[in-house]
Amino acid sequence: MIKATAGADAPERCNQAFNVAAAAVVSGVPVSLWLTGESSWFALPGRAKEFSLPHATPLEDLLDAVLAGGRVTLCTQCAARRDIGPDDVLPGVRIAGAPTFVEEITTDGVQALVY
Repeated sequence: MIKATAGADAPERCNQAFNVAAAAVVSGVPVSLWLTGESSWFALPGRAKEFSLPHATPLEDLLDAVLAGGRVTLCTQCAARRDIGPDDVLPGVRIAGAPTFVEEITTDGVQALVY
């Protein structure tokens, strides 16, 4: 479980979350990436492509890797505060709230990382 809380406001922290999530997927580790706070915007088409950080893998590529091999969830409250609805998000992104988050992080063997 990786919870991304930062976006363009903290680009290095944001990139670390997506980079670790993608690396885990490529390594065969089950991954659930939660987009919260400013990272919520990356649930929308085209937003990851706009993100830029020197010497970093493009965020769009990292997100694509996680979508292909893991699960990506947008926080319900974060989506609501940004007027993002289920029809607005990228294919494969679900919107879910605290009960789902708690269920995932309390499963045996789950390791949660927050960026």
